[in-house]
Amino acid sequence: MALKIVALVGGVGGAKLAHGLAQVLPPENLTVVVNTGDDFWHYGLRICPDFDTVMYTLGGVVDPVNGWGVREDTTAMLGALERFGESPWFRLGDQDLATHLLRTEGLHRGERLTAIMQRLTSALGIHSSILPMTDDEVSTIVDTVEYGKVGFQEYFVRHRWQPIVRSLIYDGIERAALTPEVTNAIACADAIMIGPSNPWLSIAPMLALPELRAALLARALPRVAISPIVGGKAIKGPAAKLMAELGYEVSAANVAEFYREFINGFIYDQVDINDRQPDVQHLLTNTVMYTDADRAQLARQALTWIESELL
Repeated sequence: MALKIVALVGGVGGAKLAHGLAQVLPPENLTVVVNTGDDFWHYGLRICPDFDTVMYTLGGVVDPVNGWGVREDTTAMLGALERFGESPWFRLGDQDLATHLLRTEGLHRGERLTAIMQRLTSALGIHSSILPMTDDEVSTIVDTVEYGKVGFQEYFVRHRWQPIVRSLIYDGIERAALTPEVTNAIACADAIMIGPSNPWLSIAPMLALPELRAALLARALPRVAISPIVGGKAIKGPAAKLMAELGYEVSAANVAEFYREFINGFIYDQVDINDRQPDVQHLLTNTVMYTDADRAQLARQALTWIESELL
């Protein structure tokens, strides 16, 4: 039986899991729900970094070196901005701009973000469903020691996630509505998977969305998270640094504890055999995804475990 999966993801790690699942599941059995707390307005354009990373990855056009952006993209436009005295700090590739222009144009016409992105993903030949977590504008605000409260992209890109974080604010989340598409996907799912994304920056904004949280907890079904912490370190990005700054000991077990309300299964990397929550069902396997084959293998192992142990 091919399970119907809803995957909650953000960032490069989440995109890799989504790609792995897309390799082993029929397209109609996979819905990827993407964090939009990273979205922001820049030079009049609506930028959706997490969504675009997932879309470019599943569409086969992602930059394989960075894991985000478009493969072999150029930055002539940024050079032109500098000629006018600007100091552009957010990388907008020339091909990448097409995505932002079409998305912004659609929003100005009054279209829903979901409808716009469905059109763009379809144009890239993606048959699985990739959905923003909400059509409403929400934003992750980072309260830092050095700069006070700044937008997520300013913290993450402009300051290269080096400021010390005091707290995180998910602005607009309590007022944001769940879309019919996400509601229906969760209602029809056999299992929920949380990608090896940053728990606080990519997944917590989704879990803070009241209607999404309620939908996840309303049904008794497998809800499984994959650890982004391996051997006490983050695979990519600021997860470990942020975890420590927010007062957590950096460990896979503490990520499982953070998710405790929402999950009934957790996937650890095999190096963390001695770092587990004893009362949460778990799978130990290789979670580090270097290649497309690694992604498919992790997805296949996770699905087999869910079907045999959690259903």
